[in-house]
Amino acid sequence: MGKYKLGVGHISNYFIVSSLCGGMLTRTLCVLFDRRAVEIYISTQKVRTISGSRKYGQLRKLAVIFLITVAMMAFSEKSMADEIRVAVASNFTSAIKVIAERFEASTGHQVTLLFGSTGKHYAQIKNGAPFDIFLAADVRRPRLLEKEGIAISGSRFTYAIGKVVLWSPKPGYVDSEGKVLEKGKFRYLALANPKLAPYGKAAQEILQRRKVWDKMRGRLVRGENINQTFQFVKSGNAELGFVAYSQLKHPGSSFEGSFWEVPQALYTPIEQQAVLLKDTELARSFLVFIRSEEMREMILRYGYGL
Repeated sequence: MGKYKLGVGHISNYFIVSSLCGGMLTRTLCVLFDRRAVEIYISTQKVRTISGSRKYGQLRKLAVIFLITVAMMAFSEKSMADEIRVAVASNFTSAIKVIAERFEASTGHQVTLLFGSTGKHYAQIKNGAPFDIFLAADVRRPRLLEKEGIAISGSRFTYAIGKVVLWSPKPGYVDSEGKVLEKGKFRYLALANPKLAPYGKAAQEILQRRKVWDKMRGRLVRGENINQTFQFVKSGNAELGFVAYSQLKHPGSSFEGSFWEVPQALYTPIEQQAVLLKDTELARSFLVFIRSEEMREMILRYGYGL
């Protein structure tokens, strides 16, 4: 339920009532009065004038009552809107923002997204973080939450298959077979923390299978999540790094630099699962929306498999 708060104040001969919906000031209602009339405003637009021979104190009381009534009517739709909180693996940031916007537009309900590594989200959920849905970047954590009785049994499903790429913002720097790893002509290589992020674990597997993991230990820059890893490379703090293909592939836009799309035979498939944490009609409807044909096609356009 959206938060609704009224604040009433007065300076000399006017009253102001502001409505706060979800913590954001959306509109101000103001009443101006003297001993002959009362004028009601919403923002800067006058909506009503009340006049007559009423006593001054009666006009003040009438103004406040009328103002609060108008405020309740003006913001009833917003204040009644439900909200869901979704913990999202960082790699899915761009795609889920579009999904959430479309869901909000079609239902009028609010979706609050919180991004981070799958491992950190898992720890937060176990410690009682108030999430309704968890969109993880692996299967293991949603399965554990279900086994531990924290997630709703039978609600897990795979919403995307992640892809790993080795990327550098420098054109021609990364070859199409990833031989730059063996050549080693770079100072730093970025990857997400393998203990927290499935994409980091996949990067470690790739380096191990290419038999360069031990050689790279002194050159590795670890991001807390895949978004931070991407920023390490984009900013030049690392010449190249393992990132999610979805971070490079956005509908209607192109990326700079060079990359190697790593064959999925070199790492365990990144099966990204969603799980329901609170069994509400709104949360379930959002998961149904994610699984709709239109949203599945959109997820594909962001560089994921299904």
